[in-house]
Amino acid sequence: MAKTNKRRVEDPKLIEKRLPQILDAAIEQFGRNGYHLTTIRDVASHAGVSIGMIYQYVQDKEELLFLSVMGTIENYIREIEAALKGVDHPLERFVAIIAALTRVIDRRRAAAVLGYRESKSLTREHMSYVIQREREIGDMISQCVMECINGKIFRENDTEMLMYQSVVFAHNWALNAWRFKRAMTVDEYIVKGLSLILDSVLVEPGSVDLRRIVMRQRDVQAAS
Repeated sequence: MAKTNKRRVEDPKLIEKRLPQILDAAIEQFGRNGYHLTTIRDVASHAGVSIGMIYQYVQDKEELLFLSVMGTIENYIREIEAALKGVDHPLERFVAIIAALTRVIDRRRAAAVLGYRESKSLTREHMSYVIQREREIGDMISQCVMECINGKIFRENDTEMLMYQSVVFAHNWALNAWRFKRAMTVDEYIVKGLSLILDSVLVEPGSVDLRRIVMRQRDVQAAS
């Protein structure tokens, strides 16, 4: 992992309690005022903690941004891994990844948008690690695409392009939720969007009941 300041706080329970509180405040303040105009004092005030306490957890404002962005990506990965548990069929695994990614983006829209807008402010080292973890999500999607091609579920296609289209589709919910939410739920968005994406690559277009797959996966996740 990229180098970060050695925290003065070492109690895991205290870190688990305080660090998310600080990061949530940072995400809100960075999103409202922009990274460059936000101060550590702003974050501390919004989090209800002292400036000194924040410096117990991070070295500077840039590291606070890094941890905010990375916490969001790690959340994506955890949600995807949870959604894949017990799912063996290649197409259902593909759908599970995209659905899980879209849903977690829906729940953490402010954090997702922060990553789009402010990642350019990260140091090269931190940005490199962010890209590395994002590529892991892309690799999971690409692996599912290849399994679908090998299983004669998908026609031969540009695997990397399909992966990028799928990732952009998931993130588009965060960027345009203000519009989509007027017309549909996030699950309806997933079903309609994946229908358009998959009809172009399925060996038998229209043969898959995407609504059934998406809703079943949602119910399984809700129950777990």
